[in-house]
Amino acid sequence: MKIAGLASNRGRNLRHIADAAPGGAELSVVLTNREQAPVLEAATERRIPTEVVEREEGESRESHERRIVDRLAGYDFDLVCLDGYMRVLTDEFLDAAPATLNVHPSLLPAFPGTDAHEQVLDAGVRTTGCTVHVVTEEVDAGPIVTQEPVPVYEGDDADALKDRVLHDAEFTAYPRAVRWFAEDRVTVERDGDGAPVNVTVDGDAGGDFPERRFVSEERADTLRYGENPHQDAALYVDDGCEEASVVDAPQLNSGAKGMGYNNYNDADAALNLVKEFDEPAAAVIKHTNPAGCATSDTLADAYDRALRTDAKSAFGGIVALNRECDADTADAVVDSFKEVVVAPGYTDSALDVLREKKNLRVLDVGPLGEGDERFSEQFTEKPVVGGRLVQERDRQSPAASDLEVVTEREPTDEQLETMTFAWKTLKHVKSNGILFATGTETVGVGMGQVSRVDAVTLAAMKAEKDADGKSAEGAVMASDAFFPFPDAIEEAAEAGIEAVIQPGGSVNDEDVIAAADEHDMAMAFTGSRCFRHD
Repeated sequence: MKIAGLASNRGRNLRHIADAAPGGAELSVVLTNREQAPVLEAATERRIPTEVVEREEGESRESHERRIVDRLAGYDFDLVCLDGYMRVLTDEFLDAAPATLNVHPSLLPAFPGTDAHEQVLDAGVRTTGCTVHVVTEEVDAGPIVTQEPVPVYEGDDADALKDRVLHDAEFTAYPRAVRWFAEDRVTVERDGDGAPVNVTVDGDAGGDFPERRFVSEERADTLRYGENPHQDAALYVDDGCEEASVVDAPQLNSGAKGMGYNNYNDADAALNLVKEFDEPAAAVIKHTNPAGCATSDTLADAYDRALRTDAKSAFGGIVALNRECDADTADAVVDSFKEVVVAPGYTDSALDVLREKKNLRVLDVGPLGEGDERFSEQFTEKPVVGGRLVQERDRQSPAASDLEVVTEREPTDEQLETMTFAWKTLKHVKSNGILFATGTETVGVGMGQVSRVDAVTLAAMKAEKDADGKSAEGAVMASDAFFPFPDAIEEAAEAGIEAVIQPGGSVNDEDVIAAADEHDMAMAFTGSRCFRHD
C-alpha cells in the first residue's frame, strides 16, 4: 500500500503513519500547499519525496488541484491521506485520485469545522474523539471509516483537548484505517455519480475478540503505592462486572489501613481460587501463589488444612473463604499475622474477632453465586507495554470420568478425587507448577520454576520441611504441563508420590509412563495443560 500524504502544516499524523507503517503501508510522497510547511523537513528526514504546489493568487481551486494531480502523477500511490490540509477539495481532485481519507478531531457528525475542540467544550460533553472518513466535496461529511473516543475532563481547555485527541485518538484511529485499506478489507460504496456514500470493513463485526475494543473504567481509589513504595498506583472499577470481586468489596474493619496494589492483586488471586469449589474451601495466598488450599466439611477445618500446608509462608498472606466466615474460622485466622481476609459474608461474632486485629483488612465480596455464576466474567486481561493481552478464562474443570488412565496401575477412587482437586488448585499456581495433595488438601507446592523437575524438587522439599502433619508419602502429584523427560517422575517417586495427573502430549510420553509403571504409580492424562504465567 502506497500513500500520497497532503498536509499544510506539521503533518504529525503523516509522520506517525510513516513511522508505524500500518499493514506495511508507506508514504511514497508528501505534498504541501505551503512552501514553509514543517512537514517538508519531517518527510525529508524520513527520506520521503516531497512536493510543493502553492495556490497562486486568483487561481481557482480546480486549477490548483489539476496542478496537484499532475505533480502526483509521477508517483505510485493507492491511497491519499490528508492531515491538516487546509483546503476543501473538489471533484477535480477527488475524481482523479484513489480513495482519499481525512481525520477530524471530533466524533462526527457532531462538531464539524476548524474549531471542533472549542465546540466540544462549549457543549459540555464528556466524551470527544476523532473520526477518520472518506473525503467528499462536503466538508467533514464523508462516510466514516473508524472513530476513537477520548474523555473530556474538568479543567480541559482547547489546547489540552487537542493534545489528547491527537495522541490518544488520532494516532490510534488513522493508522487503523490505513491498515484496513492495506489489508484490502475496506469497501467504499459509491452512488451513480461515483461519490462515496458508505464504508464497510471486513471483520469489524464484534464477537468475542472484536477488531476494536473500547474500555471504560472509573477510578475508584488512589492507592498508597504500587508493587513498591516508589511506584504510584490507582484502582479502576468496571461497573459492568456482575461477578463477586475484591474491587468493590466493602472493607469491614474501619481501623485497618487501606488496600494496596499487592493486597488487591493477591486477594483477587485468592478469591478466584476458592470459587473453584462447591464444598467449603479456604486458601492462603502469598504473592498470588497458593501457600495452601483445602476443602472440608467445615470452613474452619478447610482453613486449618490449608494453613498447615505451609504456615511459615502463609505469614503475612491473604486468606480467602468461599463460605460466610464464622467465629471458629475467624479465631484461626487471627492466630497468626495475615494482611487480608476475603469472604462472601461474616457472622457478627466473626467480625468481633477479626476486628481485634486493627490492620487486618476484612473484605466482604457478597454472594459468590452457584455453578457458572461464580465465573461470569468470560475473559482475563493483562496489560503489556503498547497493548493488552486478552484471553478466555481458564474454566476447565475435569471430572474423574474425563481422565485417561495410561499406566498399568489404576488410580483408586480417593486418588481420582484428589486428582480433580489438585488440578483445580494447580490452575492458580504460577508455571512451571507442581502440586502435591492428599484427600482434598495441598501438601506441597512448587511454583514459578524455570525447570519442571526443579518444581517437583521444590514441592517435595516444602512437603518435607514446612507441611505440618502432612507428607508427600502416598500423595498425588499434579503437573500443569507434560513431563518432557522421566527425571521428574524419578524425583517424585523418591518423595513417595503414588499417583500423577498431568496433561500428557510429550514426544517422550512412553518413557514417562514406563517410569511411572516401574515405580508402581498410577498416572492419568487430562489432555490439556493449565499454564499460568501471571
